[in-house]
Amino acid sequence: IAFFYSSNIEMTYLLYAFFTFITLIIVNLSGNHKKLIYFILGILLWYFFLKSGIHATIAGVLLAATIPNVMNSNWKSMLKELEHSLHNFVGLFILPVFAFFNSDISFESFSLDSIFNPISLGIILGLIIGKPIGITLFTYISIKLKIFKLPENVNMVDILGLSFLCGIGFTMSLFVGNLAFANNMEYMDGVKIGVLAGSLLSTLFGYFLLLIFSKK
Repeated sequence: IAFFYSSNIEMTYLLYAFFTFITLIIVNLSGNHKKLIYFILGILLWYFFLKSGIHATIAGVLLAATIPNVMNSNWKSMLKELEHSLHNFVGLFILPVFAFFNSDISFESFSLDSIFNPISLGIILGLIIGKPIGITLFTYISIKLKIFKLPENVNMVDILGLSFLCGIGFTMSLFVGNLAFANNMEYMDGVKIGVLAGSLLSTLFGYFLLLIFSKK
């Protein structure tokens, strides 16, 4: 998002964002757990990124990276506390609202050609083939290199099934589609059809694969 979907970079605001991020890191390292400070600095970081020409979602990623995750006798993990407190709000409100406003597909001209056009087909194949190959392959390589090991009662078939479920890339796929075709909105119906079809097929493949092998 930062490298490929940014334009008209304003270096002054980008420098402001950089120094705000450094300040957040310093606050984190100082052991400060006051949410108000992170909130104020986070708003500033978002504003500076918004004005810099880089998509403001990057501010959220950077802010989250500086939220304390320390657990000791004096402090609970602020990161986990915020995650739990925001979970229902995001899951029950933010994501449904986002999906509602970004998944309006026109079916007036829908046909098989709509699915097999290059944009829709590319997204579908990326979700139902690219995701499983990437996740399963790198998991297998990591196990062979002894970087980590699978939990008990979990095997590579389970990982393959889960990797298909990872193809349910609804919100982020639509978001990136909107960024990629901001100046060519006529392609967005193809993006949305591809995302919905790919997510549906990923759900079915993952579900039935796990169902079949879980019985064995």
